[in-house]
Amino acid sequence: MKNKAIGVFDSGLGGLTAVKELIKCLPNENIVYFGDTGRVPYGTRSKETIIKYAAQDARFLLEHNVKMIIAACGTVSSVASNLGESLPVMFSGVLTPTAQACAQATKTGVVAVLGTSATINSHSYKNLINSINPDIKVFEQSCPLFVPLVENGFTDKDDIIVRSVVDRYVSQFKNSDVDTVILGCTHYPLLKAAIGEALGDKVRLIDSGKETALYTKKLLMEQNLLSHREEEGVREFYVSDTPHNFESIAGLFLGRDMKSKAVRIDIEKY
Repeated sequence: MKNKAIGVFDSGLGGLTAVKELIKCLPNENIVYFGDTGRVPYGTRSKETIIKYAAQDARFLLEHNVKMIIAACGTVSSVASNLGESLPVMFSGVLTPTAQACAQATKTGVVAVLGTSATINSHSYKNLINSINPDIKVFEQSCPLFVPLVENGFTDKDDIIVRSVVDRYVSQFKNSDVDTVILGCTHYPLLKAAIGEALGDKVRLIDSGKETALYTKKLLMEQNLLSHREEEGVREFYVSDTPHNFESIAGLFLGRDMKSKAVRIDIEKY
C-alpha cells in the first residue's frame, strides 16, 4: 500500500504546479497525473458538469491503484468538495490547506482570493476562511482569462498581454489593506511573477499547489503511508487531448524537462 502512487488530476495543465511541489517534498513517491486537456477549462462549466467530470477523473486514477487522490483544481475543490466521500482512498482538494495557510499568514486581517468563475461564485474560500477566523475580511475576484493565458504559454511578466490581463484583475488590491492573496487555481502560480509585480512586495501570495503538497505529506505521514522507496519516484502523465501540446508546455509547469511522454486516453469511458 505504501508504495502505491499518488493520483493527481486537474482540468488541464495547472495541476502540474502541484506535482512540481509534490516532487520537491515527496521525491520518492510515484505520481500518476491526469490532465483533462480536452475539456479545459472547468471554471466556466455548470456545477453538475464539474461534478460529473471530477468523478470521471477520479475513476480513471483509481484504475491505476493509487493510495490517494488529489484534485489539484480549485474549481473541483470548491464545487465538488464531496467527491472524497465516494472514494475508497484518501482524498484532498486544494481548498482546505490553502485557506488554512491564508488565515495564518495575514497580519492585517484583509485578504483576497483570485479564482475561476466557478470557484468565486461558490464563495468556498471565503466561507472556509471565515469559519477559521470570522474577523478576516475576504475579497473575491474572478479571473476567467488567467487559465487560457497559461494553457497557451503566456506567462512572462514582461509580456504586454500578461501585464494587461493581470492588472485588470488585481489593480484594485494594490495599495489597499489586503496583505495576503490566494492564487486559487493551480494554473495561477505560473503568473506569480506578474501578479506579485502588480501587487507589490508587501503582499504575500499563497500558492495552492505548494500548500496542497505540504498537506499531502502531512496526511501520508499521519496514516503511515509514506513510500519506503529509496530511489526517485516514477511519474506517469495522461491527458484527454493533444499529448504533444502537453509535453511542450509541461516542462514550464514542472520547472524541469519532461522525462515521460504523455498518453492520451478517452476519459468518457469513465
